[in-house]
Amino acid sequence: MEEKTSSDIHPNVWQLLSFATSEKNIAQEYKIYLKSSKRNWFAYWRDDEIAGCIGIEGLSQQRCEIKHIAVSPSHRREGIGSQMIRYVFDHCTCVSLFAETDKEAVQFYEQCGFIISSLGEKYPGVERFYCVLERH
Repeated sequence: MEEKTSSDIHPNVWQLLSFATSEKNIAQEYKIYLKSSKRNWFAYWRDDEIAGCIGIEGLSQQRCEIKHIAVSPSHRREGIGSQMIRYVFDHCTCVSLFAETDKEAVQFYEQCGFIISSLGEKYPGVERFYCVLERH
């Protein structure tokens, strides 16, 4: 894992962001990473390529939000996603790390130790979930 500053975003991250957010939001999110001092991203390298990335935003000294997490399709099911979460949580000073996600990712977050609660149907026909990992 390698922490990168906002201004060091590798071009491959653009492609990885397409797995974590809608196509129409990629450019906007990319610009936020470039400009925001509150956001950082971490790259997971495998075989001289970025196999995964995780972007977080420090909302306070207590709380950090996972804004994006993505693993290249050719490297999925290798434990990269959970390793990225563990790395970020072990190296940040926040007390809690949280994410909002859809039903498809709930099991992944549960396996990483997050507590899950439903946010209900935030969008028509789409249930969203709040996932939080706290230090004890």
